[in-house]
Amino acid sequence: MKEVEVSEIKEAKLSNANKVYQKDSNMVARKIAGELILVPIRQEAGQLACFYSLNPVATRIWGLLDGKRPVADIALTIVEEYEVDLERAVKDTLRFIGRLEEQGMVTPVDGQG
Repeated sequence: MKEVEVSEIKEAKLSNANKVYQKDSNMVARKIAGELILVPIRQEAGQLACFYSLNPVATRIWGLLDGKRPVADIALTIVEEYEVDLERAVKDTLRFIGRLEEQGMVTPVDGQG
């Protein structure tokens, strides 16, 4: 894990920054015309309710969800690659991952749920 000042995380009031998430195996990601499209794979074709198109930052976060990196490390990568401060990066990353989790697209790694 990259060195993250605990005080920075605490100051940002981010209690879930050390959680680790993994992608659900029922999600397929494909790059189409420069956009990453996520499609849930279900048992029956009729269960395909929708697909998701991700913006560049969301695409990067999706790519970093490997079941090993904590949210704080993912947010630090976003800080390094985009013009955003740590507090904003962690909050936005947590919000995006929370939406993915609500849709069953990611899950916390065992022991973190």
